[in-house]
Amino acid sequence: MDQENFINIEGIEKIPIQIFSEKAYLEYSMYVILDRALPTIGDGLKPVQRRIIYAMSELGLKATAKYKKSARTVGDVIGKFHPHGDAACYEAMVLMAQPFSYRYHLIDGQGNWGSPDDPKSFAAMRYTESKLTRYSEILLNELGQGTVSWVPNFDGTLDEPAILPARLPNVLLNGSTGIAVGMATDIPPHNLREVADALIHLIDHPDATVETLCEFIKGPDFPTDAEIITPRDHIIDMYKTGIGSLRMRAVYHPENGDIVITALPHQVSGAKVLEQIAAQMQKKKLPMIEDLRDESDHEDPTRLVIVPKSNRVDKEALMAHLFATTDLERTYRVNMNVIGLSGRPKVYDLLSLLSEWLEFRKDIVTRRLQYRLNKVLERIHVLEGLLIAYLNIDEVIAIIRREDKPKPVLMERFVLSDRQAEAILEMKLRHLAKLEEIKIKGELDDLSKEREALEKILNSRARLQSLIRKELKEDAKNFGDDRRSPIKVRDEAKALSQEDIKPVEPVTIIMSKNGWVRLAKGHDIDGEKLNYKSGDAFKIAVQGKSNQPAVFMDSSGRSYSLSTHTLPSARGQGDPLSGHFNLPPGQTFVTALMGEPETLLFLGSDAGYGFMTDLANLYTKNRNGKALITLPKGSKIIQPVVITNKESDQLAVITNEGRMLLFPLNEMPILPRGKGNKIIHIPSKQAATREDFVSILFILPLGHYFTLYSGKRTLTLKPGNLEEYKGKRGQRGKKLPRGYQNVDRAEITEPQQMVLL
Repeated sequence: MDQENFINIEGIEKIPIQIFSEKAYLEYSMYVILDRALPTIGDGLKPVQRRIIYAMSELGLKATAKYKKSARTVGDVIGKFHPHGDAACYEAMVLMAQPFSYRYHLIDGQGNWGSPDDPKSFAAMRYTESKLTRYSEILLNELGQGTVSWVPNFDGTLDEPAILPARLPNVLLNGSTGIAVGMATDIPPHNLREVADALIHLIDHPDATVETLCEFIKGPDFPTDAEIITPRDHIIDMYKTGIGSLRMRAVYHPENGDIVITALPHQVSGAKVLEQIAAQMQKKKLPMIEDLRDESDHEDPTRLVIVPKSNRVDKEALMAHLFATTDLERTYRVNMNVIGLSGRPKVYDLLSLLSEWLEFRKDIVTRRLQYRLNKVLERIHVLEGLLIAYLNIDEVIAIIRREDKPKPVLMERFVLSDRQAEAILEMKLRHLAKLEEIKIKGELDDLSKEREALEKILNSRARLQSLIRKELKEDAKNFGDDRRSPIKVRDEAKALSQEDIKPVEPVTIIMSKNGWVRLAKGHDIDGEKLNYKSGDAFKIAVQGKSNQPAVFMDSSGRSYSLSTHTLPSARGQGDPLSGHFNLPPGQTFVTALMGEPETLLFLGSDAGYGFMTDLANLYTKNRNGKALITLPKGSKIIQPVVITNKESDQLAVITNEGRMLLFPLNEMPILPRGKGNKIIHIPSKQAATREDFVSILFILPLGHYFTLYSGKRTLTLKPGNLEEYKGKRGQRGKKLPRGYQNVDRAEITEPQQMVLL
């Protein structure tokens, strides 16, 4: 579109809203990206931070100076360099003064500058005082040595540095966070000594890789003693791409039965952590904790005490739960997005960032040396002119006394430059002494040596690198410290399940004939005395512990399981199991089980087939249940029996026709599911018509008595009497005595109990 289409006849510019919006938003985006939110690779500072540091240096607020009101600094910053809000400017200043926010804080504050629990609780700028720290010297020491370019301030009345001549990569040492338009930056802080060592290695080995640099830079180093638990290979991948994440975990130790937390992750509030734990305690999710205390003070900035209810509490499991559910463990995003030397934002990997910063440093050192060389050459030039004057002092004095304009005459007579002639004319009479001539010659010799040394460095890449290496070592010695955030290998934190959180106590599960279930505490519950719905009655009660799942089986041979804490109290009439599971049409729940997962069971059908399996094999999270026993046509499930010793126990099986077979249990297989092996032989015709089927199945320990009940009749079989019923698995079995063809039930009695009777 032509420009003339944008202007009407009155000379007023008119632009289509689409073009204006695109242009305005683009300009705003570039401003936010380049002049507000992202740091520069050279000094690692955003514009507002750079202006604060520079304004404080102009006010003379060095580390050796006296403190000055922060309002004075903020006034100079917003009045001379940064025309924005004073509150935003002061907040940026506060951040650089908080030792718990910056790894190497740039401002030394006096007064209330906030606390780790509430970083924004700082006092107003009229109350606080500040000056620069010693660390800020690495940003400012070379500022007046021609090292950086200067640009006009916002109103053109003053000049400000476009960047500060950092002697160390502050962008890595203190890190940075910021949100621009369409991009953001999250650079973690690092240890000064480690970064300096990596830079020295990179100078000596330009072909270094990220892996070799990570031998020096172990990982980020936050201003907290909390542990970095990110695996080393993940840290290396993060440095290779410039993008990743980090996890930090609080440090704790047991003390007199309590748990004492002594270090929190970066920017985590101890008060907030205690609130998170207290909230779980109120919801009864942490019954193993009795009390919480915050004993933090000036000597111990972080000291949070957790008091368990007893010494039996698993402290490691408790802390793993707290790591997973509170800010005691925290994840930090890493996105090393920086404005590079090209003036464009870019996500840097570790090698690229250090290499580009070294290019910046080489340029700074070169400009500093060249600036000094120019000053030396200028001084040598002046001294050479003064020396000519001393050698011809009488003639110089005569020319000055005789001539109205002695400067051009001196220049012509002694072949002097304008600067040399001006220096001669500005000499004081006291400098005409013989001693001054000796001083000039001595200074000239010193400057000549310095010029030679500067030229050697500027003309040699190796000498320049050697100088940078030397300065890095000096700065690391002067400003470096030990790593604060240890890097540890830790297991992943897992929250405790509801079963783990609740105390383990004896419980009884009661199931009715219609499949209604409830849970009672303790083992002294008589299920037959409980109330049931009309038409319903007691079926079975099983005992176990509250941390054990409840297992149910239906008439089709499928198993189901539930956590006990989901079951209703026995005070009511319970809930129907059909609400928890998808029971196949026409089927009913026939039994319930509880126990340790490794409990060995014998499962079978009244068709005379069965197998052994672990109770854990019956567990399932599927609402549709788990296919377990394959039932022959027309058969039913036998009540599962617990096995105590499968090597010595015997299996006793009785049919409804009064046949009994006894054989070693270890002849039966251990299977995960299926029909099983034949226990006792039942003719297929009789099995199909339900004339003959298994009515009782027992596990008989070796040496025990076996008592059978048939109506009012009782038959006790001693171990010797049982011999005649022993046989091989799958046989027909032997007929019991007359009157015991319909055995109602059987009991197993230990020998000593029989003697007492």
